[in-house]
Amino acid sequence: MANRTRTYDPAKVRAALAAQTEALRTAVGGLCADPAAVRLLAGPTGLAGWTVRDLLAHLALQVGWVPRHLDDPQQGRPAIGLAQWAMGVGELAPVLDEAARAHAAEAFAGPPAQVAAAFDHEAVLLLDLLAGPAATDPARRFEIRLGALTLTEMLVTRLVETVVHADDLAAALGRTDFPHDRQALAAVSRLLADAFAAKAPGGAVELRVPPYAVVQAVEGPRHTRGTPPNVVEAAPLTWIRLATGRLDWASAVEDAAVSASGERSGLGPYLPVLG
Repeated sequence: MANRTRTYDPAKVRAALAAQTEALRTAVGGLCADPAAVRLLAGPTGLAGWTVRDLLAHLALQVGWVPRHLDDPQQGRPAIGLAQWAMGVGELAPVLDEAARAHAAEAFAGPPAQVAAAFDHEAVLLLDLLAGPAATDPARRFEIRLGALTLTEMLVTRLVETVVHADDLAAALGRTDFPHDRQALAAVSRLLADAFAAKAPGGAVELRVPPYAVVQAVEGPRHTRGTPPNVVEAAPLTWIRLATGRLDWASAVEDAAVSASGERSGLGPYLPVLG
């Protein structure tokens, strides 16, 4: 089975991002209405020393990025694919960290009610865009430091941000019940599986993320028919955590969070995919 270049249905991407953004609005509103909100916002996350307040500031920046940059002038940067974006975005970590901390010190520095209002403002910008005609323009392009993406591709990157950081928020608050949109989980699982296959090209290992993705990767003998000799299977959120460095491979295997069979099925050297 050769991996094919994946495309994303624009209408499904818009619907998934709207649903995931609404779920985040509800979660942030509930957090900021909690009597312990001041303490919770100051609490740690597992991300580069960020507090929950810092994480929400970063999320808000990412949610509002597309509507705020909708009409930016084009500079002629070359097109990149989503897998390239996923493998390269880690290079931007210092810039993103600085922006998140600055935003947290400004728009997100107030009491919980103001934090909720600031996040809600960015969410509404995105939701309004998704519901309007500009979101259906097939010719629109965005240029970021890594290269140029189509509008639909850019919205898929927002799905990655909202799914991954919603999971970070839930973990920071000790919760396991964040209601991720199903199509959002599907898109993010597929993108990160494709990025893994691009990072570790080959056909020796079959990675399965049921019910959303199957790819072949890792250099070695290519499987063509029958039961693959090297198979890794993980649930969507487990795969997303592995691919983004939230969960390390050895721990996942030890805790039976993944199923790995075959002498080439150890994926530790190839993870994380997203920096």
